[in-house]
Amino acid sequence: MNVAKETASKDLVVGLGATGLSIARYLRRAEIDALFFDSREAPPGIQELDDIWPNAKVLLGDAKLPVRVARIIASPGISDSHPLLKRARQEHVEVISDIELFAREAKAPFVAITGSNGKSTVTTLLYYMCVADGRETLAGGNLGEPALDLLEFPTPDIYVLELSSFQLHRTQKLPAAVAVLLNVSPDHLDWHLDEAEYRESKYRIYREAEAAVVNRADAMAVKRARHCPRVISFGVDAPAEKQYGLRDEDGETYLARGEALLISVRDLPMYGVHNQLNALAALAAGELVGLDMSAMLQVLAEFPGLPHRMQSVARVGAVDYVNDSKATNVAAAVASINSVEGMLVLIAGGDGKGGDFRELAEALEGKLRGAVLIGKDAEKIAAALNTAMPVTFANDMWEAVKMAASCAEPGDTVLLAPACASLDQYDNYMARGDAFSTAARGLKR
Repeated sequence: MNVAKETASKDLVVGLGATGLSIARYLRRAEIDALFFDSREAPPGIQELDDIWPNAKVLLGDAKLPVRVARIIASPGISDSHPLLKRARQEHVEVISDIELFAREAKAPFVAITGSNGKSTVTTLLYYMCVADGRETLAGGNLGEPALDLLEFPTPDIYVLELSSFQLHRTQKLPAAVAVLLNVSPDHLDWHLDEAEYRESKYRIYREAEAAVVNRADAMAVKRARHCPRVISFGVDAPAEKQYGLRDEDGETYLARGEALLISVRDLPMYGVHNQLNALAALAAGELVGLDMSAMLQVLAEFPGLPHRMQSVARVGAVDYVNDSKATNVAAAVASINSVEGMLVLIAGGDGKGGDFRELAEALEGKLRGAVLIGKDAEKIAAALNTAMPVTFANDMWEAVKMAASCAEPGDTVLLAPACASLDQYDNYMARGDAFSTAARGLKR
């Protein structure tokens, strides 16, 4: 490994995480010379980079912008406030995402899916729907395989991409065959300049799209997708002709397309109204892709949902324990709370990323048995809840689950819906969810 203080190169790759390494593999295949940067003195990806690109030129730590760099390809975790990127903008150096490169190189149509919440579930659902319909399909992006690594495989019939606001923010042209925006609520305000920039990053998914799926409750999404030749909407209300929504008949709720009843929500293994919306969005995207309805409905009848997303992990003493560690922002936690029938004990907390916790109090009104708070922003959440119900603080997840169990009554649900990121205490939301699940399953029955 050649660690350089400063050198010149055509491309500068910023960040040596999974995305940065996928960029390195792409540039190596394309025989494009590059220089690499990571702010950490010993980034975990440096050995893998040496395997991909022996003797690569690498800048580590507090590096200055090299001269004669024509383009920067930045990993999504690196915010625009980073000094290197701020300097690049001052010197009019192009800063793009891996998704920009993917969009330029992809030889098959792709579906682009984003949203503050639910995008991993919808991406996975649509992938299985495409496979069930006999399409050769590759999925990745913000979920699973980095997008550029998908280009190493034989060209499929279709790509399905989950995209974050970070990736969209730095993508100049995104000619998606279908663009899907599930919802927009304040998130990642520690990365974006402000909420307006975050929202704009999400809405830009429609800009070059050939077809669009919109949440009709979002007037701005409807407006931004208006230029697309084909648009299908979804929502919790009864749908108009050729649109998707929910219909009640004989005391039962169904996913519906126009007047047609498709599948009862009782036959969906996935839990909660928010997952019914995810299912509707996937159906709309599948229709725009041209998938067979029976194949799509078969997937919905079998798909149990993703781990750490409203996952039932234990039942102890007539109390259900539900793991929604993926609820890393307030809107996701509110959706989790609204999906629980009856009283609940909430476990929440972590790094709030500048979010406003007041909406939690509104969602919990009349159904909160008690709250157990953990992590960096526990005190902020407690102040926002302002509840007469018990609010306690725990040092770790094992202690939190024991406190919640002592508060819960038969028929209640203990819900992990943190409304926060996990990195103040855990490596990721999966590790946090695993800790909750282990603790819940370890309770005396």
